[in-house]
Amino acid sequence: MVSLFKRSVTEGIGTALLVYFGAGSAVIALMISQGTKPTSSFNIGIGALGGMGDWLAIGLAFAFIIAAVIYATGRISGAHINPAVTIALWATKRFPSVDCGAYVVAQLIGAAIGSFLFAASVGIEAVTVGGLGATGPFPGISMGQAVLAEFIGTFILMLVIMGVAVDRQATPGFAGLAIGLTAGGVITTTGNIAGASLNPARTFGPYLGDLILGGTNHFGNFPIYIIGPILGAVAAAFLYDWLQKE
Repeated sequence: MVSLFKRSVTEGIGTALLVYFGAGSAVIALMISQGTKPTSSFNIGIGALGGMGDWLAIGLAFAFIIAAVIYATGRISGAHINPAVTIALWATKRFPSVDCGAYVVAQLIGAAIGSFLFAASVGIEAVTVGGLGATGPFPGISMGQAVLAEFIGTFILMLVIMGVAVDRQATPGFAGLAIGLTAGGVITTTGNIAGASLNPARTFGPYLGDLILGGTNHFGNFPIYIIGPILGAVAAAFLYDWLQKE
């Protein structure tokens, strides 16, 4: 097995790419639609392609980069690129505690690096207009509703991960495609509820970047993206284990 240090570096790189290309696609959507009149208060900042068109584009960007990272780094680190996934595997005794802590720290650092690199690539408008793709509840959505949406979205994502990547009887070669498309579908449907983070690190990177680069401090919403994704992933992992047992 590759050393924990190298696996952690790989997780950091993978999460940085996830944030750069995934959250970055949300920034581009916001910048493209800048100045356009939203069709309703529910899709403020999103709508240049017609609301769902924007979310489909963002969802596909996430789908492609997740699949690419899984195929590129899965054999090295497992390509968790998500603290909720790592914690769920640890909770079901598939991952040691020392490795779990190192992976989560690496994922958070990688997410922050991804956000800063995107800001460096695009300029300050990535922060002032796009908010670095920071997630948050949309107008009319309560914190409880946002947590529920994150829980459900991460639940189905983790259930697919268990079936196509963790289960030793899974058909090889399809994990990246299945997991990426699942994430893309969830984002397309639930993005306009709470941003469809499904991943504490994906939210942490833009939040930290916004805070340091002079944008809005979004950390008041961070509990949504810790509680919902982690509980959703853990619940899915335990449910999968229960369902497959005779």
